[in-house]
Amino acid sequence: MLDRRSGRFPYTGAVIAVFAKAPRPGEVKTRLAAAVGDECAAGLHRAFVADVLATALSLGEAVELHTDRPTEEWAEFRVARRLQVAGDLGTRLLHVLRTAAPALIIGSDVPSIPASHLRRVLDSTADLALGPAEDGGYWAIRARKAPGERLFRNVAWSSGRELEQTVMNAREDGLDVEIGPEWYDVDTVEEFRRLLAGWRPPHTSRFLRLFGPLRV
Repeated sequence: MLDRRSGRFPYTGAVIAVFAKAPRPGEVKTRLAAAVGDECAAGLHRAFVADVLATALSLGEAVELHTDRPTEEWAEFRVARRLQVAGDLGTRLLHVLRTAAPALIIGSDVPSIPASHLRRVLDSTADLALGPAEDGGYWAIRARKAPGERLFRNVAWSSGRELEQTVMNAREDGLDVEIGPEWYDVDTVEEFRRLLAGWRPPHTSRFLRLFGPLRV
């Protein structure tokens, strides 16, 4: 909810952790790279992360950038930097949710995510809140307190069932769960076309102007 006196969103005390890979050509946005090339895909990834960081910072909360390896990218953003722990995605998510709660983790595949969607998940009073993605996964997860070790047990990543399986685990552990507003990831050529046809977030738009016309 917007504070009408200050014109700003209220501070919740939660950490927003933006998960991102270092933008190394050939290692990021690989499905999209098949159509636009490795260099362009890496540049788009860099821009997507920048747009997510800008949206997160607009909420007035503490924001951290969690990368898979050390990188000097995104130095223009004054945020704390962390390295993700080793392990699969569940291990990495759980480490942050258990050590930084209350915390929200958002991925970098949603460059056009509305700030209001992020705020909805962040302000949830449930034990666990998730922002569902159209592909069956989720673009964000928020924990008000440190979850149990079993939260991501047997979650099949990249299966299209991540949301369903995580919610099931959470409820089996007795957690109250809230599902926030849905949004779409930008991983494939079709999803990229959708992004191009709609509102283009500023950093992505700037990259596209500098890179030149794309045929996808």
